[in-house]
Amino acid sequence: MMKKVLGLILGASLMLAGCTTTDPYTGEQKTNKATKGAALGALGGAIIGALTNTSSGKQAARNALIGAGIGALAGGSVGFYMDQQEKKLRERLAGTGVGVTRNGDSIILNMPGNITFATDSAAVNANFYRVLDDVSLVLNEFEKTYVNVDGHTDSTGSDSYNMTLSQQRAASVAQYLQSRQVMAQRLIVNGYGENAPIADNSTAMGRQQNRRVEIQISPLT
Repeated sequence: MMKKVLGLILGASLMLAGCTTTDPYTGEQKTNKATKGAALGALGGAIIGALTNTSSGKQAARNALIGAGIGALAGGSVGFYMDQQEKKLRERLAGTGVGVTRNGDSIILNMPGNITFATDSAAVNANFYRVLDDVSLVLNEFEKTYVNVDGHTDSTGSDSYNMTLSQQRAASVAQYLQSRQVMAQRLIVNGYGENAPIADNSTAMGRQQNRRVEIQISPLT
């Protein structure tokens, strides 16, 4: 990484050296101010990119949004922005079986597996498309957020099977959101298998609650 940054500095230095002119009255070598400013600005941006573009997950999504020209939320505007988004999600998702909860400045959508997928399948139920369409509409309206799509299972079956199924289900939901123009770089997709239960796996009701996909929407700050 340091070699890359040093290379950028050297490149900018060569650029500045190559953009000099000779003052006809004094014979001095001078660099055009506009050229100098542009070169230094490009250098600063390149160094920032070199230092931040190696991350993954949340930071990578944040970098991608900023790189796409989507400005971050600041200060008191965060709460209001997320309040408005939560309101619209609750309106659109009322009666669908999808839970909408608020955790600080984040919004969590809990999509039970029994309404989102067929048993042991990672294909989204066709009758759930309209629900994801509504989610996509709100996500596209409130673009200053990044979106975790997390798959979960109950404890029935092997660890490896559950991990694979949770990953595939999360990916299916994310792919559908992308097909509805949700920016791919906003989406952080993970499968957790049976490792993050929200209910008791020893009961049928608990296992049903644990089979789910959660979408967590967080502000870009």
